[in-house]
Amino acid sequence: MAINIRPLGDRIIVEPVEQEETIAGGMLILPETAKEKPQQGIVLAAGAGRRDDDGERIPMDVAVGNRVLFAKYAGTEIKLDGKKLLIMKESDILGIVEG
Repeated sequence: MAINIRPLGDRIIVEPVEQEETIAGGMLILPETAKEKPQQGIVLAAGAGRRDDDGERIPMDVAVGNRVLFAKYAGTEIKLDGKKLLIMKESDILGIVEG
């Protein structure tokens, strides 16, 4: 998905990914109001990184296309072309899912 927003500094744009809710016997279906916010997402855009006290750019550890884990209430939700996206700081990212 191409987006028309360029995040600044150490901010990234993440598309949340719905996680499957399964139990040992099969699918567990919850009403929409009972579901927790997704805590995984795909990075769609990333800023150039923050600057240190000397003005030097600190490169980002995340890149476009990474699947990331983030804090439950991280970021600011926006809607773009009918899709829910999150704008958050790199420090809100808990880890990168590999594999």
